[in-house]
Amino acid sequence: MALEESFAARPAACQRRHRWRILPRVKTILLAAALAASLCVGALTAAEPPTLAERLGYQATDRLLIINGDDTGMCHAADQATTECLETGLMTSATIMVPCPWFYEIADYARAHPEKDFGVHLCHTAEWKHYRWGPVAPRERVPGLVDPDGCLWRSPEEVYAKASPEEALTEGRAQIQKALAAGIDLTHLDSHMGTLQEDLRFVEVYLKLADEFHLPVRMASQETLEKFHQPGLRARFAARGIVFPDHFIYEELRDEPRDVKGFWLKVLGHLRPGVTELYIHAAKPTEELQAITGSWRTRAAEFETFTHDPEVRRVVEDQKIIRIGYRPLRDLQRKLRKTGP
Repeated sequence: MALEESFAARPAACQRRHRWRILPRVKTILLAAALAASLCVGALTAAEPPTLAERLGYQATDRLLIINGDDTGMCHAADQATTECLETGLMTSATIMVPCPWFYEIADYARAHPEKDFGVHLCHTAEWKHYRWGPVAPRERVPGLVDPDGCLWRSPEEVYAKASPEEALTEGRAQIQKALAAGIDLTHLDSHMGTLQEDLRFVEVYLKLADEFHLPVRMASQETLEKFHQPGLRARFAARGIVFPDHFIYEELRDEPRDVKGFWLKVLGHLRPGVTELYIHAAKPTEELQAITGSWRTRAAEFETFTHDPEVRRVVEDQKIIRIGYRPLRDLQRKLRKTGP
């Protein structure tokens, strides 16, 4: 006989007595079910992976900013601006062009200041008209990277057409090894002119170098990669244990900009939670720089904006932006490599 039938068949007084025995049991069952549901929801919430900011010891809502100085070592004017901006300005890391003539100057500085963040600006091109450089690896090992003048090609497109990914890997490895041999405590990698970040054959080189030397990398934001039909690229690097910022400001200022400071103020005012990287090409407006590149005004303006401008510094403070370098990302990546994710 079913419970309902058995209960209904009893006298009214008996029903009342048994009702008071049954109701607590029902309440207990309902309470247990609610508790189980709550635990399930909690388990699902706990299963969500921590954000990069949280893994670095910050809150998920914090806005962390890496201000990277590209093209360090390219010339003396770039070295001067980079060291000043690292010491008294807002720059938090810089990447070095190892094949360039002024590499040795910035290498001396990096070796004497191991607390500063320096990476390698992997360089497979030499774009300027009169100021050129060749590969670090022996030319006979990377013939496809060398143009008729004995220098690296001027554009990524020429690299893709003339060189192989294997040659790009050889050259990238040689640049990193030269920087390490110079005593630089490398914190990250990125790619000059994006040569290793556009063509998927060469992106594989980027991944191999990051994996081999256990270094984090510059990586385009997910929205940017989706725009360029590479939505799975970040996941592929992450699966190999490579760490990279959440967001990347890739819009690059053109020559003769009208408002460099205004551009960067707008960027700083719209940062999202998480880790963002922006990059600048800081350089002092010397005769040397003016002879090298037509973008010297932009580079000088970026140097002033991120080194001496009080309004920019005030915006960073008012927005509670936390400036970090690449070193925490590198340390996290190497820690995960040892202990497992």
